[in-house]
Amino acid sequence: MLVYSSDHTTRAAVVDAIGTRPSPDLPEVSFLEVATAPMVLRHMDAGGIDVVVLDGEASPAGGLGLARQLKDEIDECPPVLVLLGRRADAWLAEWSHAEAAVVHPLDPFDVADAAVRLLRSMVGSAAG
Repeated sequence: MLVYSSDHTTRAAVVDAIGTRPSPDLPEVSFLEVATAPMVLRHMDAGGIDVVVLDGEASPAGGLGLARQLKDEIDECPPVLVLLGRRADAWLAEWSHAEAAVVHPLDPFDVADAAVRLLRSMVGSAAG
């Protein structure tokens, strides 16, 4: 799972919320923490990412625009979870084509629940 934020505390909060075993029915999760948009693009181009978490509040490149770019440019882009600054930004999550969104301040249960749903969608599509 790739986790992008320019804020190391946000990345740590996401990793802590999801943990390495977010659900007994899912395989163990490993994390790739990334602090810059160019590194997100490099890792996404390399492949092997199952779920992407992008911080919409990251700077200088926000996760919402990055999500839209990934969805527009990568065939079979993995599911994306965006972290929003405000509930009113939900329309931006839809615009970005993200499959899920969670609002800052991050509730660990909401983050874990969204990640589990996205991971299950990947496990289900791999089995089919």
